[in-house]
Amino acid sequence: MNKSVLFFSLILSSVLLSACSSPALDDYRDVRFELINQNGEAVVFPDDFRGSPLVVGFIYTHCPDICSFITANVGKVYEEMDQPGDTQFLLVTFDPERDTPTVLKEYAAAFDMDRPPFQFLTGDPETIDSFMRRVSVRTQESYSRDLEDGERMYFLNHSDKILLIDQNSRLIFDYGGSMTPVNIILEDLNKL
Repeated sequence: MNKSVLFFSLILSSVLLSACSSPALDDYRDVRFELINQNGEAVVFPDDFRGSPLVVGFIYTHCPDICSFITANVGKVYEEMDQPGDTQFLLVTFDPERDTPTVLKEYAAAFDMDRPPFQFLTGDPETIDSFMRRVSVRTQESYSRDLEDGERMYFLNHSDKILLIDQNSRLIFDYGGSMTPVNIILEDLNKL
């Protein structure tokens, strides 16, 4: 092998390896987000969940389509686990203006998920925006209308995502939330 090909291979390998291990992409130990669950209790992500694997979905309760699939997939992962152990299941809203703890509690109950090990999380808009940027969940208002009662109705285009985070707050996998077969998430979770 000539020296220029070997040199190029070494450079390419080091770039790929450094990109794969970037802490900004795969490690949440350096962040702290103060959130509120569906019971109105304060929780801190990821501190309050360290030591447990996490399955985390991102939703909003007024979603007309894929959020219900994301929520159902998170629930199916739990139902199909042989030994759930201490695995925690989080669903975090990116619409904190409408998704109050009370609204999240009703939404969780509709999916029979208003119980441990499930938590539905919200927070103040600035915290939620910061959290969503950190986990690369994007949202954009797609439609809005002012209603006769003065309220504003709107829908959001958004990322379709479920994350698998290990017990040390490191991102292991990033899945398509509404379309990834549950058995794939289960296989990866069982490796933890």
